[in-house]
Amino acid sequence: MATDVQALHAPEVKPKGGWLSWLVTVDHKKIGIMYLVTAFVFFLIGGLEALMIRVQLGTPENSFLTPQAYNQIFTMHGTTMVFLAIMPLNAGFMNYFVPLMIGAGDMAYPRMNAMSYWLLLFGGLVMYVSFISGGNAPDAGWFAYAPLTEKIYSTTRGMDFWVLGLQLLGVSSLAGSVNIIVTIIRLRAPGMRFNRMPLFVWMSMITSFLLIFALPSITVGITLLFFDRNFQTNFFLPAAGGDPLLWQHLFWFFGHPEVYIMILPAFGMISEILPVFSRKPIFGYEFVAYSGVAIGFLGFAVWAHHMFATGLGTVADTFFSAASMLISVPTGVKIFNWLATMWRGDLRFKTPMYFAVGFIAMFVIGGISGVSLAAPPFDLQVTDSYYVVAHFHYVLFGGAAFALFGGAYYWLPKITGRMLDERLGKFNFWMIFLGFNLTFFPQHILGIEGMPRRIWTYQDNQGWNLYNLLSSIGAFLIAFGALIFVVNLILSLRRGEPAGNDPWDAATLEWATTSPPPAHNFDAEIIVNSRRPLWDNKYSGEDRGMTLNHDWHPHLPPPSSAPLIFSSGLFVLAFGMFFLGSTPVLGIPIILVALAIAGFGMSRWVGEIAEDPVL
Repeated sequence: MATDVQALHAPEVKPKGGWLSWLVTVDHKKIGIMYLVTAFVFFLIGGLEALMIRVQLGTPENSFLTPQAYNQIFTMHGTTMVFLAIMPLNAGFMNYFVPLMIGAGDMAYPRMNAMSYWLLLFGGLVMYVSFISGGNAPDAGWFAYAPLTEKIYSTTRGMDFWVLGLQLLGVSSLAGSVNIIVTIIRLRAPGMRFNRMPLFVWMSMITSFLLIFALPSITVGITLLFFDRNFQTNFFLPAAGGDPLLWQHLFWFFGHPEVYIMILPAFGMISEILPVFSRKPIFGYEFVAYSGVAIGFLGFAVWAHHMFATGLGTVADTFFSAASMLISVPTGVKIFNWLATMWRGDLRFKTPMYFAVGFIAMFVIGGISGVSLAAPPFDLQVTDSYYVVAHFHYVLFGGAAFALFGGAYYWLPKITGRMLDERLGKFNFWMIFLGFNLTFFPQHILGIEGMPRRIWTYQDNQGWNLYNLLSSIGAFLIAFGALIFVVNLILSLRRGEPAGNDPWDAATLEWATTSPPPAHNFDAEIIVNSRRPLWDNKYSGEDRGMTLNHDWHPHLPPPSSAPLIFSSGLFVLAFGMFFLGSTPVLGIPIILVALAIAGFGMSRWVGEIAEDPVL
């Protein structure tokens, strides 16, 4: 008889300590939930900013926003969606599910995991404090092109808030990436070789490596920009011998891998959802996994296709054009693998499957427009136009956001123990699908007809009125779809149908424990014998998928206030640096206080490790 998976299930224990326990938790599942909630709030804020942009551009010669307000909203929309929404939503799912999917009890460094979350929250707060600081919100675009971000052109302190917030977010991402990599390499269950890991785990590991190698570039860039703005250096100011193209190289060497940092976890989610709802294993597991590795390598060889209009020269343009074409190959491999997985499968069209299939369609459209932009002659015609806006939204919203909605409907029953409503879920999908295409498909036409991006308004005689109106109507349909998701989630938490341990009849280890899981994840050590341990145990005979070792005692750390205290010190330090350039008499004392707070937090951290050297 096959191993009884129910042996892994522990009775549900209600958390103790109330909401204060969340401030000191080091449980990867609670931290994952905090990531998801915080990032979703920022996603809604970024969505409201997008609605304000579309109201402004919905009709010609509109004055809903002033030019200054438009620049601030436009800048913070892009920054929020990239750094405060999509990336941390991915991190939230990684935090919650990677340890469960590899049969681990927690992350490798639980306290560092908590620190990563608090720095995400504090980095976002630093950026948004700028809105209440007397019109000092960032106003030069999320790409912060120099020399427009130099103090001579950007005279408010908004870009300083932007730089300091990004520094905190960078430390958060680096710490989280190291934690994910070490967890996957060191804490996998016995028998879970690399070629048995779930594909979401594969994509999480590749994403983490990308972050470690890409973040130093933008860290250097924003540090030099901060020095230019506050200490009279001239790294990017041409009049003083600086080079604006240096900023573009530093930014896009991070910025293009950043696209894959956002989309690779989405690939992993789709690669988990499609097999479950097709009732067959993923087609070409090795190709899907290793094409992700190829994307990771090639992602660092294509950054200058964002710079075809800067006059790099024929040789450079040819190289980066060829590399950009080449990276479409491993991406295309995944598309065909997903389609082959569905081919002749026993398809079940539940809400996660709707979003997964929608993801494939939208991402293909974004990929095709991306290939067109990889050709320098065409790129020169549409660069800085709404064609580019349409392209990257089809990749990042049609891609990453669709996958995240699919992942939410797939995994929230495991997190909450409650099912979401299927009728509302499908209504949610159709509103977002229709609204998304109504918003962004017309922008391809706007770009080809010459509408520049980053403009505040336009004249009535350009022929752009209808397409902009359609885009604005579509944006409100997307917002309505997001509202449906919120309503569905609230109803699910209040009176949703109990999910059970494995509501989708899935194959991976996170479904082998209770919904939600206990603090220690599993009551027995899992010994993995196949890629599909649950399916093989249920359908292929005794212990073929996994066996259990009950002589196992997981060792989990106690709650700790050290990560919050240390992160609070860095939060205060950001404000000290803000004042250091303009008001040293205020900045220096704040920095000293910040270092004292951070030092106290670190001393507690070290003391806790000394008491419990296992963690």
